[in-house]
Amino acid sequence: MARERLVSAAEQAADAEQSVGALRPGTIGEYVGQRELIERVRIAIEAARSRAEPMEHVLLHGPPGLGKTTLAHVIAAEMGTRAYVTSGPALTKAADLIGTLTKMQANDVLFIDEIHRLPTAVEEYIYPAMEDFRIDFTVDSGMHSKVVTIGLRPFTLIGATTRAGLLTQALRSRFGISHNLGFYPVEDLVTIIDRAARLMKMPPLPAETLSSIAERSRGTPRVALRLLRRVRDFSTVRAGGRQDADVVDRALALEGVDELGLDELDRRYLRALGTTYAGGPAGLEAIAASVGEDSQTLEDVVEPYLLQVGYLARTRQGRRMTDAAFRHVGLTPPARAEALFD
Repeated sequence: MARERLVSAAEQAADAEQSVGALRPGTIGEYVGQRELIERVRIAIEAARSRAEPMEHVLLHGPPGLGKTTLAHVIAAEMGTRAYVTSGPALTKAADLIGTLTKMQANDVLFIDEIHRLPTAVEEYIYPAMEDFRIDFTVDSGMHSKVVTIGLRPFTLIGATTRAGLLTQALRSRFGISHNLGFYPVEDLVTIIDRAARLMKMPPLPAETLSSIAERSRGTPRVALRLLRRVRDFSTVRAGGRQDADVVDRALALEGVDELGLDELDRRYLRALGTTYAGGPAGLEAIAASVGEDSQTLEDVVEPYLLQVGYLARTRQGRRMTDAAFRHVGLTPPARAEALFD
């Protein structure tokens, strides 16, 4: 069985450990990054508390690992209430949703991850719950059918999705705040790593160590914390407690993560595109066949970061490598006239 990718932004088993959860910020003042969103949320929280009402519903969209679940817990903490966490695929029938909503107290937070995967039958119950804090369901059928209404305590729904385009317009329009979370700059990741290291009771990390880890984190806090744990373990077992940039290089080279945060799957993709297809253009299915991976996996977990760092371009003809990508994997760029690849 293949091991999980260290630099994957998707949540892994180790990310759910209790010790990892302790690294998450507990208040809005501790939340690092996403400044525009945090300012909007701060204003909404203060306004809701002043009126003793629930905060308006929030839709968060963007790549995984950027803090959507963490922000839901922060909002609940700032409101002095509890956060209930579930996901679209877990709510397979209306009873699952009704059971959760009816046990929530006033102003509690319901966080639904992957909300774009809610079954249609369940989504229909969400609408009156969000707007009127009630649920209508039909008992029996035919001539004997009747509608039963269940009142709900006012609550805040926070939906998270990596594919906002798959949300129905009816659902999207019911959120008062909608925000796209972007990748984190290195300076914000340095702050996150430094705070986590102190909470993990590690010795103060040199600035070069913090930067070295942050630059490999693919703009994603979840990846940054994962890399930090690998460096900590390597430092303890193989480096006598040293935590300089050389130790970071050695620890993450052992995991196949290079100085830019690319792992072996990323490099295999680029080598296949660069050698088999001379840098492109090439179709995704053809590249997937050459790499031996599912095309959806490449599109969802490999290509976004390669696009972000400027190593890949999507054109009408197919995928193309930039000259910088050729050099990164040790290949000679072909002579091309397009300014895009200069």
